[in-house]
Amino acid sequence: MSGKRGLVMGVANDHSIAWGIAKAVHAEGAELALTYQGDPFLKRITPLAEQLGVSELMQCDVGAEGSLEAVFERLGQVWGKLDFVVHAVAYSDKEELKGRYLDTSRANFAQTMEISCYSFTAVSRLAQPLMSDGGSLITLTYLGAERVTPNYNVMGVAKAALEASVRYLAVDLGDTGVRVNAISAGPMRTLAGSAIADARFVYGWSRDHAPLKRPVTLEEVGHTGLYLLSDLSAGVTGEVLHVDSGYNVVGIPHPGSMTSGEIKKAKT
Repeated sequence: MSGKRGLVMGVANDHSIAWGIAKAVHAEGAELALTYQGDPFLKRITPLAEQLGVSELMQCDVGAEGSLEAVFERLGQVWGKLDFVVHAVAYSDKEELKGRYLDTSRANFAQTMEISCYSFTAVSRLAQPLMSDGGSLITLTYLGAERVTPNYNVMGVAKAALEASVRYLAVDLGDTGVRVNAISAGPMRTLAGSAIADARFVYGWSRDHAPLKRPVTLEEVGHTGLYLLSDLSAGVTGEVLHVDSGYNVVGIPHPGSMTSGEIKKAKT
């Protein structure tokens, strides 16, 4: 990654997946810019930015008119070109990440789709003119886009739309040399994950029934980000790459990984 410059959006703290990716690419020589949303987040990530020698730390609210445009205008002024972008931005009212998807409100549906899905399309459109030598765009998704998971609700629908966007953007940008991919990480103890009701149950169940019988680490997801942002993945675009200890391949857990109570209930 030496000589490459990139923007990482969505670092909230040192447990964020975006932080894991930022550390991994910085360790391999990349120069970074970070965005934050509001002063509370600025206080959290300023020390992190200093660790990585970040040259540009910019405020950005993807739901505010002109905010994204200002970020990419600034990058155009100071760098002139861009090699990669990490989009780790999502939001939904946590009160609607419980109970039934059926009860999703119109207002939260629209806001969740705008911030969690459409913002990646907007980022891609603004980044492409700066990627004169090609580049790589990645976003973050989750298995709840493919299968129903407890309390993921409207976020699952937004992530499904995001994954479809990855495929369409990969085709739209392919002839410019810009690649577009997504990482589908397993449940992790992040600030975003904690907003989902029964998050501890989902974390434990996924850990216990994944083929590797363990959760993934921040470093493992970070290294996957490094792969997708680097020339190591030069022939990869339009993909959703699962980093979840293999949980996504499991249909029904093996009885050997279940409690006697779970097995007895299944047999009745």
